[in-house]
Amino acid sequence: MNIGEVAERSGLPSKTIRYYEDIGLVRPLRSDNGYRAFRETDLHKLVFLGRARTLGFSIEDCRLLLSLYEDESRESAQVKSIAEDHLATIEKKIAQLEAMRETLSHLVMSCHGDHRPDCPILSDLATGLSDRS
Repeated sequence: MNIGEVAERSGLPSKTIRYYEDIGLVRPLRSDNGYRAFRETDLHKLVFLGRARTLGFSIEDCRLLLSLYEDESRESAQVKSIAEDHLATIEKKIAQLEAMRETLSHLVMSCHGDHRPDCPILSDLATGLSDRS
């Protein structure tokens, strides 16, 4: 398969596939004229990587997960550990976003949004700056 065909079948842009090749996640064969020749195994890896990236795994996590996938002597505990670490990171980000939403929601509700110059949103932002000094 050429890069266009593997891009269509994997659902990944050609640019992403070239990047994955550049960093060694996939290694397609090269024909005599230098064109990439992707095998079914390359396509399978690209679909795997696309799904892992959709779930938010980092490139390094993807590299590790892919190596574990290809290692028949792997222990599922290794895979679970990576997934648990990633889940903890996601949960932390969600908590941070919820706190941001709560704060911003309170500020928006506190602001009259009328013709007066008084604005609790700007006051809070300015207070946050002086707290860091």
